[in-house]
Amino acid sequence: MKKSLTYLIPCVLISVISCKEAHDGKLPPKEITSKKYEAVENANWLVGRWENNSAEGNFSEFWAKINDSTFHGESYFVIKNDTVFGEKVELMQRGKDFIYEARVAKQNDEKPVPFKLTTSSETEMVWENPAHDYPNKIVYQKVGNDSLVAEIFGTKDGKVKSEVFKMKKVQ
Repeated sequence: MKKSLTYLIPCVLISVISCKEAHDGKLPPKEITSKKYEAVENANWLVGRWENNSAEGNFSEFWAKINDSTFHGESYFVIKNDTVFGEKVELMQRGKDFIYEARVAKQNDEKPVPFKLTTSSETEMVWENPAHDYPNKIVYQKVGNDSLVAEIFGTKDGKVKSEVFKMKKVQ
């Protein structure tokens, strides 16, 4: 029994000293935190329903935040109760990249087209995909709490083209 205590006491002392050092700041404590992505935070203002009503028709866009790294968006252009354009978009953090992934009905075999974020601030986000023809650049700009401007750029039918979508927040 004495022999067992002779071995046990040094082991207990070593364990206590090791634990004490870990809690004295000599070894860094493990932290459990949820990741915060700056680009995702910068995109929070998109959440809601946005519209542009004109003589040509109604363009509407809806954005929802799915979780801490993903948004889902849908855009529609309606002329006299006929939807002539529809798009579904996922904004998602993939590693260090914030991706705008678009699926447009009856285009690109309905496969998603990814655009990588190249510029991000609290009022502007720019995504680009140089390999895609049109658009190859997408810009969202916050004009105010209730308005935004979205622009797309690229080459269509051999010509440089851009389109501007001014929208007001309705929800």
